[in-house]
Amino acid sequence: MDGRISIAYLQSYIKSKDCRPELAKDYFLKLAEETGELARAMRKGLRPGPDGDIRETVDEELWDVMYYALAIANCCGIDMESVIPKKEAFNNIRYPGPAPFELDR
Repeated sequence: MDGRISIAYLQSYIKSKDCRPELAKDYFLKLAEETGELARAMRKGLRPGPDGDIRETVDEELWDVMYYALAIANCCGIDMESVIPKKEAFNNIRYPGPAPFELDR
């Protein structure tokens, strides 16, 4: 494995194990909860220990936030790989920066 994971793969993976559109509100509430847990881990500076344990660390909580954000996208039928370039083009007009967004990266 080369270590690269696409957003399309993540959405497909999450959809295959956890996609219940009727629970979109619950996924959002879980996203909010995980965002709070991420904030707490960041404030405490929690990082994986020498044994690789990542429970309740910034790393683990950040994945939880991403997971529930993508689960919500799945519930709404949103393909994030098609949304991101459009949103980045809009953002680049409003907030230009030195690094352009590149497709197929």
